[in-house]
Amino acid sequence: MSNLRTIELKAFIPAKDYELSKRFYEDVGFTLASDTDGVAYFQHENVSFLLQRFYTKELAENLMLHLLVEDVDAWWAKIRDAGISGDHGDGPWRWHAKGFGGPPGPRSECCLGQA
Repeated sequence: MSNLRTIELKAFIPAKDYELSKRFYEDVGFTLASDTDGVAYFQHENVSFLLQRFYTKELAENLMLHLLVEDVDAWWAKIRDAGISGDHGDGPWRWHAKGFGGPPGPRSECCLGQA
């Protein structure tokens, strides 16, 4: 039988302002694990993504990241303490959620969800 076990899937996130975007994701709470040739690898516990020095308006404006967490309010406090604003409140998805804009430049959105 074939082994179809997965290890991970990482999204490549576009950055209009690469340096500003790296600082933003560090402020949110991700660790910059590596940064080589315009691709920055971010992680927090078992979650990771790749930020790339690449920008296409159509992609960035249609991008949303959703991070499912155990305690939305604790994450929200960290994000507010970092000076990041926004709040879409609880959504129709039947979970406690908070939303905030991505790094200045792209119109990407980030959403925290708590099941």
